[in-house]
Order: sequence, then C-alpha cells, then structure tokens
Amino acid sequence: MHQSDKESTSERPLQPHFGAGRHIAMPDVALRVNEIFYSIQGEGTRAGMPCVFVRLHGCKLRCSWCDTTYAIDRRSGGNMMSAAAIYRELAPFDCSFIEFTGGEPLEQEDVLPLMEWYCDEGFTVAVETGGHVDVGRVDPRVIKIVDMKCPDSRMESLNNYDNLNHLQPHDEVKFVINSRRDYEWARSLLCDTALDEKCAAVLFSPVFGAVDYQEMVGWILADHLPVRFQLQMHKFIWDPEMRGV
Repeated sequence: MHQSDKESTSERPLQPHFGAGRHIAMPDVALRVNEIFYSIQGEGTRAGMPCVFVRLHGCKLRCSWCDTTYAIDRRSGGNMMSAAAIYRELAPFDCSFIEFTGGEPLEQEDVLPLMEWYCDEGFTVAVETGGHVDVGRVDPRVIKIVDMKCPDSRMESLNNYDNLNHLQPHDEVKFVINSRRDYEWARSLLCDTALDEKCAAVLFSPVFGAVDYQEMVGWILADHLPVRFQLQMHKFIWDPEMRGV
C-alpha cells in the first residue's frame, strides 16, 4: 500500500462510537427488557455481522415454534429500564449495529422514539417484528424485518397485511416455514404481492430441525422463487437452546 493510501484510509470517518460526542437529547422513555447481548447477526442479509441485541419482554403472539418463550409472558420476567440505563449497557460493546427484538418490540410504544434517537446518532438500527403490529410509525431509517406468520404458527389470523405497504428498499420480510403447507402459503403471498420488488430480501427460514433443508431448497429451486433461503446461523455455532447469543 502506498503512503498516500495509508493516509486516506486513516482519514476515513469512523463508525459511530458510544460516548463519542453525543449531543442529541435522549428521550425520556422506559422499556421492559428481557436481555441485552452482543453477538453476530444470525439471520437475514446481515448474517454474520457483529450486532448488539436489545431483547424486549412481552408478546401477544403464541407461535407454535417460538424459540424465545422466556421473553413473551408479561406476567413475569423482564426489567424496566430507562433509555439511559439501556445506553449504559450497550456502551461497553461499542457496536454500531443495534437490533431491537423480542418478544415483540413494537408492542412497547417507547421503543419508537428510542430507535429514532439511535438513528439520529448515526447507528444502524434494525427491528424484528412479528407482523401483527402496525409498522407505519417506525422511523423510515430503521431496517424493518417483518415476520409474516405462516399457517403452522397458528397465528396467521393476526397478520397485519397493511404492513407490506410500508416496506422500504432496505427492509426484509421473513417467513418461518414448518411444512410444505407453510411453504405454499408463503409462495402465494410472495407471488400475489410481488413482495420481492418491495424490499431488500424475502427470507425463507425453516423451523430449526423441523423441515428437511435439502428438500426445502429443492422446492425453492423448482419454483424459481426470488427468495433467500436461510438457516439460523447462531443455532449452528452455539447450542440451539443457549441464550444471549
């Protein structure tokens, strides 16, 4: 590398860092938090990237395949945390990519101004939502990962299909697929709505251990679907039941 190349590289702007010149007033909000942890993103177009997760507590859905049942019952679990307390827990990780997940993060109204604040501060912010809560009020800079519920989830009736009208080019739509029936349902919705033209990626994700991966890939290839087949990377790196990863 030439000396001039080294100099230009060193002058490139750094990713946002916690505690570095914050100047925007933090919103006075509080959220019920289940856990905060630093790991890699296990799914989607950013799979493998370092990410700090804020898992909020509570969800009205009861999906048959839910793998975070410890974060859905509002009657127990979770701790109320102010925006400042959440920030203090995130700061040691010094990560520019933050994802709010759950539970169902959008069932807590106060998550909206907090996500907006992190966007204002220059962070990459994502939210994973179950698809039943209106996403129209989410800051447009936030990456929405909308999980549309297939029939085997037993929550199909609660899908908010209007959410598909709020998708932006950087958003993603996920289908968790437990069977051929789920696959055909997802395929129909994809084709009927030209979903792949509305967002960055349509994700077909088999329920861990429930669907033969090769068979499902065969379905996708046979139908020439414009989707991204994905596995939950973190469940292959760590024990599938391990938390905080």
